[in-house]
Formats: sequence, C-alpha cells, structure tokens
Amino acid sequence: MWLAMTAALTAWLGGYAVLCAVKPFAPCRRCRGLAQIQRFGKSRVCPRCHGNRLRLRLGRRAHNTWRRTHQAGVR
Repeated sequence: MWLAMTAALTAWLGGYAVLCAVKPFAPCRRCRGLAQIQRFGKSRVCPRCHGNRLRLRLGRRAHNTWRRTHQAGVR
C-alpha cells in the first residue's frame, strides 16, 4: 500500500513539475482569468493580478526562488 501511494505521489509531483516547466502561468484564482471582479455591483480591475489575468504557479515560484538562491551562493 505504501509503495502504491509513494508511486502515485511521485507521478503527481513529476507531472506538476513538467506542467510548471511547460506552462508556468495559470489563470488568476480570484477573477478566474477575466481580469475584472464585481465589487458592490461595479466592475473593477482584479487587485490580485492587476488585470494581467495570469498568476505564477506555486511550483514555478519555488523553482525560481531556489534557482536565485543557488546562483547567489555560486557567485
């Protein structure tokens, strides 16, 4: 059972890593990629994505941070 769970987790993490490498941006969670939200009956620009409609995935953000830290340590 543990072996199957470990294999499933490894497959999921590998798939997510490939997804982050191929498609690092995802639709904004707050506006669902529409760039506008309804606030008190009025449309306004989404404050989370600032109208860009996209957000950086968590895995890609972690990868970029790790890469920056590694490069700073190598210099």
